[in-house]
Amino acid sequence: MANRREFLKKTVVFTASALVTCSPSLHAQWSAENFPPHLLDDSIVNREIIDTDLIEIKLPKIAEKDVAIAITVTSSLENIQNIAIFVEKNPIPLVAKFNLSPELDAFVSARLKMTETSNVIVLVKTYDGLYRAKEQVKIILGGCGT
Repeated sequence: MANRREFLKKTVVFTASALVTCSPSLHAQWSAENFPPHLLDDSIVNREIIDTDLIEIKLPKIAEKDVAIAITVTSSLENIQNIAIFVEKNPIPLVAKFNLSPELDAFVSARLKMTETSNVIVLVKTYDGLYRAKEQVKIILGGCGT
């Protein structure tokens, strides 16, 4: 009796999780106009951008070519609307964009790939303006770091 009960529980849980993960309304909606294959300057609107140290970017300074690099971004800025991550020399510079609710802590995480040494630029849009921080990542062709 216990085996049958466990089997039924697992079947119900598996079916429910399959229905939830297969639901198209729950998947992220990627808008093609947010990721145009243009240069970085075309992706950033002509607005005043303020460089700040209130945005913290954590990512490796050296990484291997075509390996996914973990990046985390935190900020102590107030009233953040969204956070965008750009890789300066990528064919499509906009790597990720996160829309945040004002009640949330400003913490986002992603993984990105780079084929050449480039600046990673983070733009944070608040109700007061647009803020920027950047870090350079050196891309190497192996694990030696040379």
